Amino acid sequence: MSWVSIWVHLVFTTKNREKILVKEIRNEVFQHIKQNADKKGIWIDSVNGFMEHVHCLLSLNNDQSISQVTQLIKGESSFWINNNRLVNGKFNWQDDYWAVSVSESHLKSVRKYIHEQEEHHRVISFDEEIERFMKKYGWVYVKG
Repeated sequence: MSWVSIWVHLVFTTKNREKILVKEIRNEVFQHIKQNADKKGIWIDSVNGFMEHVHCLLSLNNDQSISQVTQLIKGESSFWINNNRLVNGKFNWQDDYWAVSVSESHLKSVRKYIHEQEEHHRVISFDEEIERFMKKYGWVYVKG
């Protein structure tokens, strides 16, 4: 039997970063994402976010990839949001996402960071946060 421990911090946004995950639906969406992931064998430890984005701390199984898990989470949740008419018009997630591995020693701090998203974004915008992550990890924007 294989033993795998791969922790991933996954972030994805609404289409065009529209601020449509208002407080009245946010928790319902996040709860649904976690419950549906569980049904699909995806372990989401923590999920939270703000008006235009979602953070997930997840653990991959030995037969899962980041792209597969992300597609399952985003695809089903957008279908569910539209089917339940939680927003005006058609809801979509942005095609891209951000994912980085997390060491076991950093799980507690990542959980805290994810759980405190609302307070965090009172101080810093999502765009500023992206710039910090880009600088921290040495990433550059790739224009297609």
